[in-house]
Amino acid sequence: MSDTPPDQLSIDPKSTKYNVEALRRGIGIRFNGAGRTDVLEYSVSEGWIRIAAGKSRDRFGNPMTVKIKGAVEPFYEDIVAT
Repeated sequence: MSDTPPDQLSIDPKSTKYNVEALRRGIGIRFNGAGRTDVLEYSVSEGWIRIAAGKSRDRFGNPMTVKIKGAVEPFYEDIVAT
């Protein structure tokens, strides 16, 4: 596996953007320069992240989400910066 995280990634196993190898390795997200730990899905090329909107759920039990646009910088958490 390369040291570059995928362009798009989702934590939902039903999504086509789901990548179990990358998630096992650990992905961190910097969004507009600040670290985020609540990201459910991201796209670097399109410049957005999707986060849960509070505790609300849809009729299938999935969290309601909000898409926020900005600068997305994913990184692997197992790589130590020198």
